[in-house]
Amino acid sequence: MSRIGKTPVALPSGVTATTDGNRISIKGPQGELDYTLPAGVTAAVEDQAVVLGRADDSREAKSLHGLARSLVANMVEGTANGFRKQLEIEGVGFRASVQGQTVTLMLGFASPVLYTAPGGVKVEEQGGTKLTVSGADKQKVGEAAARIRSFYPAEPYKGKGLRYAGEYVRRKVGKTVG
Repeated sequence: MSRIGKTPVALPSGVTATTDGNRISIKGPQGELDYTLPAGVTAAVEDQAVVLGRADDSREAKSLHGLARSLVANMVEGTANGFRKQLEIEGVGFRASVQGQTVTLMLGFASPVLYTAPGGVKVEEQGGTKLTVSGADKQKVGEAAARIRSFYPAEPYKGKGLRYAGEYVRRKVGKTVG
């Protein structure tokens, strides 16, 4: 069996899992997520844990078994604790504001950049220069943070732009005059 796939996913207190055919639903304090398992992968809830199995030992079935187990583990983690990505804004006059699900970014362009966060994702700003993207679905949180960052990624000459918290931007030397 797949080493990843055969490991059961423990359900923390407050998180419940239900299966209906090839569909699994996870409900917790941070929200509810559901996932349709690939063909050949089955799930069962046993003793406060989700156990995934597979139909045969083909290469594709093994890889889908591990993938499905990882996705279910992320769903359990997301509904229990949630996921978050932090972004920092560097640059003179660069700032952000959030109203509801709409993020307004002032990035030195002629007009502000507007981004609407998808459902299930919450964006908060602190001090106008820090953004926190959070939610229960790891994929949606990561995609929303990457989309916001893509409007003006940190450039290597002055370091201006959007970057993940703790991201190192390798600086380059510009042209010399003389």
